[in-house]
Formats: sequence, C-alpha cells, structure tokens
Amino acid sequence: MNRRDLMKAGGAALLAWPFMRRASAHVTPTDARRLIIFYYPDGVPGASGGGEPSAWHPTGEGTQFQLTDMLASLAPYRDRCVFFRGLSMGSADAGSHPGGAKKLLTATDGGNGISIDRRLATTVGAGDPFTSLVLGAMAGQNGASGDKHISYVSPGVSVAPDDDPAAAFQRVFGGGGTTGGGEDPRKARRLSVLDRAKSELGTLRRKLGTTERTKLDLHLDGIREVEQRIAGLGGGGATCQNPSIDATGLTASTLYQPEKFPQILRAQTDLMVQAMACGLTRVGVLQGSYHTSELIMSRFMGTPMYDPGFDMRSHQASHYGATHDLAHREYLAFKQQCTWWIEQLAYLLSTLAARPEGEGTMLDYSLVLCCTEVCDGNTHGHDDMPFILAGGGGGRIRTGRVLQTGYRRHADLLIAIAHAMGDPIGSFGDNSGGPLPGLLA
Repeated sequence: MNRRDLMKAGGAALLAWPFMRRASAHVTPTDARRLIIFYYPDGVPGASGGGEPSAWHPTGEGTQFQLTDMLASLAPYRDRCVFFRGLSMGSADAGSHPGGAKKLLTATDGGNGISIDRRLATTVGAGDPFTSLVLGAMAGQNGASGDKHISYVSPGVSVAPDDDPAAAFQRVFGGGGTTGGGEDPRKARRLSVLDRAKSELGTLRRKLGTTERTKLDLHLDGIREVEQRIAGLGGGGATCQNPSIDATGLTASTLYQPEKFPQILRAQTDLMVQAMACGLTRVGVLQGSYHTSELIMSRFMGTPMYDPGFDMRSHQASHYGATHDLAHREYLAFKQQCTWWIEQLAYLLSTLAARPEGEGTMLDYSLVLCCTEVCDGNTHGHDDMPFILAGGGGGRIRTGRVLQTGYRRHADLLIAIAHAMGDPIGSFGDNSGGPLPGLLA
C-alpha cells in the first residue's frame, strides 16, 4: 500500500501510520530525542549451570530470529527492538549482583564513574527543565541505598530514585495544568479514537495481506490497551494541559506494600512518558526494585504469579537450581516473573507508540534500554547480558534483529546510545572500543 492510498484512509492514517511507515516509508535519520532506561532485578533464566542454553534470549540471528515465550509480549514491537548476544560487563566482580549493578550504567569496575544517563543529562539534556528523571518502584524499600541503585552522579555515588509517584508528579508538573476551556476532555475521551476511525480502519485492513493485517491488529491492540488505561485515570485526560497518573490509594503507609507494586510501576511509567511528551526531560531511568530483591511478586493479583498461600520473592525465585525445570517451584516462578517484567516493558513501548510525533510516534524517535544487573539469575554471570534496545531512535539504530557481538564490553553499547542521542563521545567506562559495531544506522 503506497503513501497516497494510506493518506486517503483519513483518520485511520494517524493510528496505522507507525505500522505502515515501517513497512514502506524511508526515514531520514535524526538524533534520538529521548532515552528511557528500564531496569528490573535479578537477571533471567540464561544458560544454566547444568549446561542448558538460555531460555530467555531469542533464537536465531540477524533478522531471522524467534522470540522465546518470555519475550512474546514484544511481538508487536519486534521490528523496533535489538536483542544482543555476547555483550559482557567484564570479569571484575563476576558472579555478583552488587558488582553487576555498579557496572551496569557506568561500564566501570566498582562503579567508579558516572552512569550514562548522568552523562547525557549534562549534554543533550542540559537545557531541559529536568536534565533527567530517576523514578523508582520500591527501589528504596528497606532503606536500600548505595549499590542498590544504578544511576551514578559521580564515582561511587549513586542517586536514590523517587519512589512516590504522587510526589514525583507534583514535582514535575506542579499544579497540574488546566484544560484551557472548550470541550470537557472527559467527555471527548468517551469515544475511542479507534471507534471514530472504525470504517476507515476496516477499509485499510482489507487492502493488506494476511501477515501485514496481523501486524496491524497487534499495533491497534496496543493503542486500545493504552486508551483503556487513560480512560480509567480519573480527572482530565493525560495531556500536557491536564496531565494525570493513577496514584489512587498510594500513601506513605501503602507505598511499599508488594501488592501495590504493579500500580506504582505503571504510574511511574505513565509519568515518565508524559514528562517526555511535554518536553520536560529527555533522559530518564525507571528502576523497578533493586538487585537481590525481596519484592514478593507472588502477591501480584491477576497475574500467573499470584499465590496467596506462599510468599515467593524475586531473588528467591532467581535461585532456581541448575536446570530449567518447570516442575521446580522456583524456576516456574522465575520464568513467570521475567515474563511479567517484559510485559511491563511492552506497556512502556505501547504508551510511546500511542503518542503521535513527527512522521510517526514517540516510539519512533525514542530509545529504551531494558537491562538487569546479571545474566542468569542463578549463576550471576556478567557475560551474554540480556539487554534489549528498543525504539526507532530517530532512524539512528538498525532495529528488528539479533546482533551477535562476539565477546564485547557493554561500554560500546552505551557509547552507541550516546552517539544516537547526538553526543559523539569517544570513550566511556572501561575497555571501550568505540560505538558497538553494526548497531548504528
């Protein structure tokens, strides 16, 4: 389907544009406009101590790869992701959660440097109202500090994320803003934009082949999910004039209750995206809990992890044993936990994809680095790290593939991200060989 036919589809063009643009349109590369670092704790089911291959990493290489079931929620964004094989954080403190957390964003042994988010805050983010935002979901639970946090303002000095969505919202948006008169945004929101373009989308859908139709349906499902979230926020619509997050029931006494964690992470994700959409910042960190986490994920109601009769903690589950045996209670829980974290990443990507920007959406101009401090949760290795780089990055990143790097220090990935953001640093961290080959377009 050519661009002229697409534009004839009217309102449907806006909804389907990111999907169709990837299929047919050439984008002149520009610098990525924003970076969000999405962190979760305790690794993944990587290559096991018993010799089994990774159960998390995609199989295949290049553009010919298959997502594992733990990564299935990323299927709508497969062509906007890069999965890495072979990236290492080095041998120093290998087998250690704290050592991995120190190196994760600094790429220096012992955390003796600033993290990449702080570097970019001083360069590309220097003129923004907030040079960076560091938001957490129970990242300060039980007095967590020091190497429990991943953003380093100076060598050996980390910064505590803001764990309170309501307080962070007030700090970022102040009094909140007004609708500016006109139609009540709550009334305007009652009719889905998908419903408004129903007939046009039907026409567009009939012109696509089976494969492309399936991809379009997945894209629209993502938009519908975001719409449903916004519809339930209460108050005005989530716009720069009337920003909104769902912090219902979150108080000082409930902020660290494990059953509240999904709501807190979702609220912080919504806040981060809104702040970036409104031009308040372009560098952000979303830290979900912390390494060796005591987060009781079995209390997440409505998820496969939910088990009111047994408290299964994140770190506890990560020590699942030497084999990927679903009959082993810890391994089943750990697999479910990793699946859930990737679903939260998919929500972040869907929220970016639902906001139009330029020729496409915020996702097309963003970079999202998904990371954790070790590879296999049981062995704590620092090799073959399970990093995902998502988003179009303004066309600066070659996406939709598995990138085999050989043994390469992950500092080179961080340098490539800086280059894509318009910061042409020559080196970063330890043992850097420049931007990761094959990543930048």
